[in-house]
Amino acid sequence: MIRGDLYRVRRPGGGDPKRSRVFVVVSRQAVIDSRFSTVICAPVMSRRDGLATQVDIGVDEGLRHESSIHCDALVSLLKSSLTDYVGRLSLERLGDLHRAIRIALDVE
Repeated sequence: MIRGDLYRVRRPGGGDPKRSRVFVVVSRQAVIDSRFSTVICAPVMSRRDGLATQVDIGVDEGLRHESSIHCDALVSLLKSSLTDYVGRLSLERLGDLHRAIRIALDVE
């Protein structure tokens, strides 16, 4: 598992109405590789609002249709729930993700 990997999570919880949702791993690699049981992830949704905190992705990343990563909705997920690998962000999209996270968290 590395930063930028996409996984489909069954029954994501937290009031999410979907039976499954794709999430992108956004934790730093040191946390991903550690014994911590959770990582920070951003949900992927079909809704695309064009916000600076959203990153457009689609079939190139392993999805069935155009979607966006919502960096304003970061969540902590158990690593054990990230078993259904979907794909990986390209280096360009990973750069877009980093920018969107900085905007969402209001950090330089």
